[in-house]
Amino acid sequence: MIIRPVPVEQTRGLRQRVLRPLETLAEMAAHEPADAFAVGAFRGDELLGVGLIGPEGRVGDWRIRGMATAPQARRQGIGAAVLDVLLAHASTAEATRVWCSARTPARSLYERAGFRVASEEFEVQDIGPHVVMERLLRDRA
Repeated sequence: MIIRPVPVEQTRGLRQRVLRPLETLAEMAAHEPADAFAVGAFRGDELLGVGLIGPEGRVGDWRIRGMATAPQARRQGIGAAVLDVLLAHASTAEATRVWCSARTPARSLYERAGFRVASEEFEVQDIGPHVVMERLLRDRA
């Protein structure tokens, strides 16, 4: 498996199938941050996992979005590998805190990577229950 940067638009098909099947690709694109860094996990030419990260929130805060793994590739460490690359990118960019709005079934993925729950559970319409999770990368100045 190879994880490499990809254009954000290359992530949309998998993200739509896995995360937001009720949205069009254009609707998904409208909610993407302009400065997002995207990666894809590939086995050969097959895109099996994706994720985005970019600055959002207070100075030093970076947000993970759009983490998705193809159903046939789950439980193979792809999500964890994508997350590691996103965290490394944020750390290199001197992020102090990384956060996400995680679906509750994905909570353990983030906990294994050192994140902690930072909110009560909440419902996202047409998607399901979520929690905000965060991980400090370094002390804030």
